[in-house]
Amino acid sequence: MGHAMQPGSPDAPAGTLIVACGALAREIAALKRANGWDGVTVHYLAPELHNRPERIPDAVADYVRSVAGRFERILVGYADCGTGGRLDSVLAALRADSGASVERLPGVHCYEFYAGEAVFAALSEAELGTFYLTDFLLHHYERLVIRGLGLDRHPELMSTYFGHYKRLVYLAQKPSEADRAEAQAIAARMGWSYEFHPTGYGGLADSLQAALAPVHKEDQTWPQ
Repeated sequence: MGHAMQPGSPDAPAGTLIVACGALAREIAALKRANGWDGVTVHYLAPELHNRPERIPDAVADYVRSVAGRFERILVGYADCGTGGRLDSVLAALRADSGASVERLPGVHCYEFYAGEAVFAALSEAELGTFYLTDFLLHHYERLVIRGLGLDRHPELMSTYFGHYKRLVYLAQKPSEADRAEAQAIAARMGWSYEFHPTGYGGLADSLQAALAPVHKEDQTWPQ
């Protein structure tokens, strides 16, 4: 028969785990370094899940179960991300089964992390047919979008995937001039209007700071 682990024992759960979308890897790593979150372990899931949101809940749950009992707290670095509420249902089941603290970051999409709730809502209201780019998606556009959706092999599917889009919005974290030019070129190639919004780490930094190191706003550290 097993025995309950005592706080401070070698096998007791310790620290915080972030299970995050690979598309947030650079930004979370930078925030972790800048804020000295030494007790935080981060595991990134494949960014290709961005194209298959129905697979996100099971991927998160599988990894969380694989590390059961090792961490005091688990923070899921996803928004709902197109799962239609299923990610929240899966996390609720994990909490009920294990009693562990498992929560996700607030928000509808990773785009909302960066833009902030109010700005993202305004952008969505202004044009529902908006294709969003972040630095990560821009840098991996050919792999995740063109090849990831099979458009290199089946260009005839372009209208199926993108027929309702009218605008590209680049939510930029640390863009170069080349990044801005590339984003604008994608918009022009697709026949979309183009908007550039420099967000920095935006709401992602705010959400992680609140979850991991609740301090006064003036004490927060932001990567340069």
